[in-house]
Amino acid sequence: MLDIKFIRENRELIAAAAKKKHIDFDVERLITTDDKRRTMMTGTEKLRAEQNAANNSIASARSPEDRAKLIADMKVVKAALEKEDEGLKATMKDWQNLMLQVPNIPDMSVPDGDSDADNKEVKAWGEKTAFAFEPKDHIEIMTKLGMLDLERGQKVHGFRGYFLMGDGVRLCFAIWNYAMKFFGAKNFVPVIPPIIVRKINLFGTGYLPQGEEDMFKTQDNDYLAGTAEVPLMGMHADETLSVAELPKRYLGFSPCYRREAGAHGKDVRGLIRVNEFYKLEQVVLCEANHEMTIKYHEEVNRNTEEFIESLGIPYRTVINCGADLGLGQVKKYDIELWVPKESKYREISSASYFHDFQTRRLNIRYRDADGALRYAHSLNSTAIPTPRILVSLVENFQQPDGTIKVPPVLVPYFGKEVIGS
Repeated sequence: MLDIKFIRENRELIAAAAKKKHIDFDVERLITTDDKRRTMMTGTEKLRAEQNAANNSIASARSPEDRAKLIADMKVVKAALEKEDEGLKATMKDWQNLMLQVPNIPDMSVPDGDSDADNKEVKAWGEKTAFAFEPKDHIEIMTKLGMLDLERGQKVHGFRGYFLMGDGVRLCFAIWNYAMKFFGAKNFVPVIPPIIVRKINLFGTGYLPQGEEDMFKTQDNDYLAGTAEVPLMGMHADETLSVAELPKRYLGFSPCYRREAGAHGKDVRGLIRVNEFYKLEQVVLCEANHEMTIKYHEEVNRNTEEFIESLGIPYRTVINCGADLGLGQVKKYDIELWVPKESKYREISSASYFHDFQTRRLNIRYRDADGALRYAHSLNSTAIPTPRILVSLVENFQQPDGTIKVPPVLVPYFGKEVIGS
């Protein structure tokens, strides 16, 4: 959420941000609604002052006749105040809904574009894996090795259901344990957060109101979050931190739930796009300083690049175009891993920063060295998701005999060098 004063003073900038992000938002409608809100607030304050004055006059009335006349006058003021209050409540609701739709302003380095196809490659690492044999996809390899059962997964869960089994499970645990050590060395505090969250946390992080169709809900109207970012940001909602506490650096580990409602017909086979998965997520709260935020953004993205490099999987990093940014994101990188059977890169990680967009919504502030209250800046990045990473890992490390070579860094955690031998 942006400050209304900033929005009023920079309406052209907000309109340009909405256009760049391909978000349908009318800033002039918000300004008009805000004008109405301000006028009505002034009116109610005036009527409330008249009511208070009337109450004082009634208390000091000199005669029953004067008191009766003052009471009659006060009833007129009270009725007018009640009517004005009702109108103000309706206007406030409209204003609040519009404020939740205001897009954050993209960084100047964000390229224009109509979809993720227009994201710009900024880095490529590793040679695309070449085979002296016809490579298989991860589904065939993992099914033959007893690591994956999609047929029974769909029988139990439905579309996008899966069972990981045997060495598929052991490989995930090896990745998680290695990731805990790797990212723990980067000075992150590990956290297992609640993943059933109250609605306010999704509004606070910017996933609502636009993304509701992609979320699972409970019978109590709570939500199953699609990322640990949501509860980790909610952890400090309505808190005032000291500058000495910053930065807060968390490594969240959690199950994640996404309906993939907007992905009809996309990635209908395999482990690329599933409804439930596990993910380690980097979340940082820092001082309200643009240069510092940029530094942490580059750092958390680089952390994941280094992790992928240590596994030996070819990847590329792209800067997301305006149309591929969320409502609150200022800038985002995606890391995409090479998938040999598809001969293309597939997203494995996103790193974003928001300035104070999320912290205003969640009321996360800190007191700076001068004692002034300021909203913190927030940013996040995927550390690693499973089982999606298995797609690239299995396909890049497949052997001619159908076995899988285990990346050397995972061998101490997995216990053997080859799967299927």
